[in-house]
Amino acid sequence: MRKMILVLIIIFIAFIAIGCSTIDEKTLVAIGESNKPTNEYKNITPSDAKRRLIEEKEIILLDVRTIEEYEVKHIPGSVLIPVEVIDKEAKEKLKDKTATIFIYCRSGRRSVTASEILVKQGYTNVFNLGGINNWPYETETGAAK
Repeated sequence: MRKMILVLIIIFIAFIAIGCSTIDEKTLVAIGESNKPTNEYKNITPSDAKRRLIEEKEIILLDVRTIEEYEVKHIPGSVLIPVEVIDKEAKEKLKDKTATIFIYCRSGRRSVTASEILVKQGYTNVFNLGGINNWPYETETGAAK
């Protein structure tokens, strides 16, 4: 009888130890994942971007087209850094690497390139808005800021 109780106690302790280590490992992985800085850009829809631009005043809206394209039509409040020079000018013009940045171009190709460049430079809150061709909201004309 004593041997049987001892065996059951050992099995019970082993069961608890195995269960706890699994839980602890999963918890540690989850904690580690949530604290990792993001090293990828995310895509954002025009409607989500518009809502957030209204609600959050600190967002940087970045146009990566040419100066000529920007002057013809751009989203109000956007800043121009052409994709051809973003790798050099980002450090100077986008000092806060944790700032939320929405990037757009004409059709979406250059905004992906710019998003990838910023992420490689250590920016952690980068969103690809795609192309102004898909922006159904107000636009304006005028010189680059």
